[in-house]
Amino acid sequence: MDMTPSGTALQLLKKTYGYDSFRGQQAEIVEHVTQGRHAFVLMPTGGGKSLCYQIPALVRDGVGIIVSPLIALMQDQVEALKQLGIRAAAINSSMDAGHVAQAKRAIRSGDIDMVYVAPERLLMPDFMELLEQSKIALFAIDEAHCVSQWGHDFRPHYVQLSQLAERFPHVPRIALTATADTPTRKDIVERLHLQGGRTFVAGFDRPNIHYGIAVKDSPKQQILRFIKTSHAGESGIVYCLSRQNVEDMAEWLREQGYNALPYHAGLEAGVRAKNQELFLKEEAVIMVATIAFGMGINKPDVRFVAHMSIPKNIEAYYQETGRAGRDGLPAEALMLYGLSDVAMQRSFIENSGAPENQKRIEHHKLNALLGLCEAACCRRQILLDYFGDVGVPCGNCDTCLVPRETFDATVAAQKALSCAYRTGQRFGVGYLIDVLLGKDDERIRRFRHDALPLFGIGKEYGKSEWQSIFRQLVAQNLLAVDTAEHGGIHVTAEGQRFLKEKETIQLCRPAVRTRTDRVRKTSISQTTVLLESDADQHLFAALKAARLALAKAQNIPPYIIFHDKTLREMVLRRPASREEMLAISGIGEQKMERYGEAFLNVIAQHAVAG
Repeated sequence: MDMTPSGTALQLLKKTYGYDSFRGQQAEIVEHVTQGRHAFVLMPTGGGKSLCYQIPALVRDGVGIIVSPLIALMQDQVEALKQLGIRAAAINSSMDAGHVAQAKRAIRSGDIDMVYVAPERLLMPDFMELLEQSKIALFAIDEAHCVSQWGHDFRPHYVQLSQLAERFPHVPRIALTATADTPTRKDIVERLHLQGGRTFVAGFDRPNIHYGIAVKDSPKQQILRFIKTSHAGESGIVYCLSRQNVEDMAEWLREQGYNALPYHAGLEAGVRAKNQELFLKEEAVIMVATIAFGMGINKPDVRFVAHMSIPKNIEAYYQETGRAGRDGLPAEALMLYGLSDVAMQRSFIENSGAPENQKRIEHHKLNALLGLCEAACCRRQILLDYFGDVGVPCGNCDTCLVPRETFDATVAAQKALSCAYRTGQRFGVGYLIDVLLGKDDERIRRFRHDALPLFGIGKEYGKSEWQSIFRQLVAQNLLAVDTAEHGGIHVTAEGQRFLKEKETIQLCRPAVRTRTDRVRKTSISQTTVLLESDADQHLFAALKAARLALAKAQNIPPYIIFHDKTLREMVLRRPASREEMLAISGIGEQKMERYGEAFLNVIAQHAVAG
């Protein structure tokens, strides 16, 4: 079968979206769905998933129904489509009855191209009846990992989307996500009855993102150095574990002179909405947030994502870091972590009320994340391997740029495990280290642990080195943090076997200083550094200023007009006519009519001034 996309699809891509050709598997997916077939699409954030359903919805007869979990995402997508001259609308709880009725009439009459709805709204009996009376081009289920209990953001209403297969068997369904390991993918396909369709896995690699992970030392100062050194004047996200952490960090960053805003579920809804709007519409805003923030954030110029504590698993980490650099330009992800974070995440799992099988899954996933944290090899390789993708050392993560030295830690591991076991498997790391170092401590004397043969046998390492050794032993599942005993360390079944069978082990030699400080000097810097001359950077700044003014006049985010990547191409190519401007990637005919003249004038004025 000829898998080249139809001429109509290619014409739409160029005329409406301003792109000359499809990327990766987009062409094959568009053709497959346009022909009325079902599909599951796994594609990294920023890889162009939306085109995979938007273009088939435009080519096919009828209205495209897009299931989306968040109002913010719907509004963003609808506004972007309207800017392209596409008839689009959303139906959600934030709209008044009049606008909802108007959108429903448009669906029934076919006077609209695409409608975004939440799963709860879609499944209402009156809405399903409306769809059965209308011509539907396709169903697109975005953020499809929400369907699966194996996924990291399971939502019960998504499971009920299986009804679409029963009530609309002849309408193509396409499920899309950026984050799904092998069990999650299988679950999505089964729950949405996509077995008769095709699965497209476009890979997980985000080569523009630099990954860095550092031991939590002075987290506020570490984050401040990270922003100051490489991301001053740029937009980013700082994730915190609790609402109080969010409030404290946002206030502290503001005291340091940054435009930092808090976001968490405890804020009044109007404040949350306002802060999100400012983040989307203004330049150089730092959002300090819990994981309540992020899904559906379409802002392409987020240059960094920092985690002040470990997330719940690798899927969550991948999705949250994936909010950086959606435009394909260099971006950076930094994670700080410590054993207290591990104890907190273990506690969340144990107290979640989930079935025991689900808790086991979550513990297993957390262990995989700890393995990523303490790895000596390429971070990107570990991420790709986790998702069943193939990777090679990337040269763009901290462990590639500054390789970690390993050493034979067999004896050290035996001492650490024996210390945890012989002290009753109920004390924290700090206490165990004090025992190994032979510290004169009242508590140690009270428990008579100074009489143990292992008291003081670890003086060949300092406190920070022992902390690193204990973290790595937890990461390798030889030791575990007991959430029921206030962070007490106990020996796992794996650890018992290690001692019994006298196995050997290699661990990373503890870093002398925070690794990000050393790596930073050789990795990514600001977007403007990609531009070669001062003149280029000045023109880029002038184009951004013009874009911001146009966006404010319409009360829309600047990136909906043009991405930074499009502005950068204008700088590099200096278009001087309508034809040359239309050759820039991301500029279709509608945007040329709306904005082309304004940006051509900025470029012309810059040429005269130069």
